[in-house]
Amino acid sequence: MQRRNFIYNLAGLGALSVINTNKLWSQSTRISNNYVIEQFQYKALAHFSYIVMADNKIIVIDPERDPHLYYDYAKKNNAEIVGVIETHPHADFASGHLEMQKKLNVPVYTSSLTKSKYPATAFDEGEVIKLSEKVGLRSMYTPGHAPDHISAILFEGGKDVAVFSGDSLFIGDVGRPDLRDFSKDVEAQRQRLAESMYDTIHQKFSKLNDDVIVYPAHGAGTLCGKSIRKALSSTIGDEKNHNYAFEKRTKAEFVSILLSDQPFIPKYFPYTVTLNIQGAPDIKPGLTGIKLLPENYKPENDALVIDSRQATAFKSSYIHNSINIPVQGSFETWLGTIVDPNSEFYLVAENEESLKTGLKKAAAIGYDLKVKGAFVYNTTKGNQFAQLDKNDFNPSDNNYTIIDVRTAKEAKEKPIFKNSINIPLQELGQRMNEIPKDKPIIVNCASGYRSAAGSSLIKRYLPEITIYDLGPAVEAYLP
Repeated sequence: MQRRNFIYNLAGLGALSVINTNKLWSQSTRISNNYVIEQFQYKALAHFSYIVMADNKIIVIDPERDPHLYYDYAKKNNAEIVGVIETHPHADFASGHLEMQKKLNVPVYTSSLTKSKYPATAFDEGEVIKLSEKVGLRSMYTPGHAPDHISAILFEGGKDVAVFSGDSLFIGDVGRPDLRDFSKDVEAQRQRLAESMYDTIHQKFSKLNDDVIVYPAHGAGTLCGKSIRKALSSTIGDEKNHNYAFEKRTKAEFVSILLSDQPFIPKYFPYTVTLNIQGAPDIKPGLTGIKLLPENYKPENDALVIDSRQATAFKSSYIHNSINIPVQGSFETWLGTIVDPNSEFYLVAENEESLKTGLKKAAAIGYDLKVKGAFVYNTTKGNQFAQLDKNDFNPSDNNYTIIDVRTAKEAKEKPIFKNSINIPLQELGQRMNEIPKDKPIIVNCASGYRSAAGSSLIKRYLPEITIYDLGPAVEAYLP
C-alpha cells in the first residue's frame, strides 16, 4: 500500500471522564517523561486494550465493550479522550468504539478497507495521529489475521517506541488467518491471508528496531492464536528470537504451519465481527433494558435456558432442559460456542450479583442482545442430576459410555479413559447421534468446567438416559 503522510492534529480537541475496580480485568502501566501507556486486560477473553496518553490527551486502542474504565482513567488523570483506534473488527469480543464516538464526539480510526457502517476516519499506512509535539501514533498496514488489519506505532521524537499490533503479531505467535471470510471460497481466502501474514512479518514487523515494545490485543488463552506465550508484552527483538513466524522458511512452508492445528471457531465469532463493523449499541441501556423476571420464574417448555450457577448447585436443582455454563471461568467463550447467535435465551444465576456478572459477561461478546429475560433461581424443588457413586465406577468394566468433551488434541495427547468417546464440547450439539443410548453416560473433561456444560447439554438432548458428570473428580484419573 502506498505510504501517505496525512497528519490528524488533535491539539484542539475538548474534555472527559473514568474506572471501576472490577474482577473481570486488571491493568498495568508504562510511564515515560512524554507519554503513558496503560494496558487493560479483560481476563476471561485474554483481551488487552490500551490507553496512550500524552500532553493530557488520550487515544484508546482496541477498547472492550464497556468504555467506562477508560472514562474513569481520563477523569482520574485530568485528561481527555480524543480518539479510538480499532486495529480491525474483532471476532472474540464486542468493542465499545461506537459508544465512545457518540458520547465523546471523537473519531474512530480504522483501515479504509474495513467499510464500517459507522462514521470511521481512515488511518491507513503512514498516516499519523499527533498527541503532542514529540509523541504520536503512526499506522502500519499489517494484513494476515484480517485483510483490513492495521497496527499503530507509538513514536517519541524520531524514534519508534512501541507497536500496538492488534491480532497480527502476538507474543510467540501470529493471528490466525481463518476468522474473516470475504469470499465464497473460504480455503482460498485463508490461503491468501496466511500469505499476507508472511509478508507482514518479514516486510513490516521485521523492519522495526529490536527494542520496539510489542503490545498485542490478546494474550495466552485467546482463540485468536494457537501458541501464544503467557506475557503482557514483548519486544521485536525477543519475537525475532523466539517466535516461529520470524524463522527463515519459504512462504509455502510458513502458510502450511500457520494453517495447521488452529483451535476451533466459536459460533459467535462471525456475529461479533459483523457487530463490530456496525458498531455495538451502548452497553448500559442494553443491560438495563433486559427483562428482570421474578425469582424462580418458569420459562416456556421449549425455551433455551443458560444456568450460570456452579455445577454442584445446578445438579442439585435445575430447570428442565437448561444448560449449565458456570459464570466463573470462560463463560463468554462457551456461551458464544454453545448458543447460536440467532437464538435467544434466558439467563439464570444464584443471586442478583452473579446475575449482573453474567449479563456483563454476555455483553462482552454482544450477547446481551440475545437475552430474552434473566432471573435468580434458588429453589431446591427443581430437577436433580443423577449422583455418581464413584465406588461403583471402574473405567475398565465397560458399564458406562464415557464421553470425553475435551478437544481432539487434548484427548490424543493426554488420554484419560481407554474406552471413552471423544466429542469436543464445541461439537457436541451437532454430534448427539454419535452417543450410544444403551448404557448410562459419564461425561468428563480435564477439570470439571466443560463437563458441567457437556453433561447438561447431553441431558437436554437425551432426557431419557441417565447422565453423570464426573466433574472435578476426574483429577483422580488423570495420567
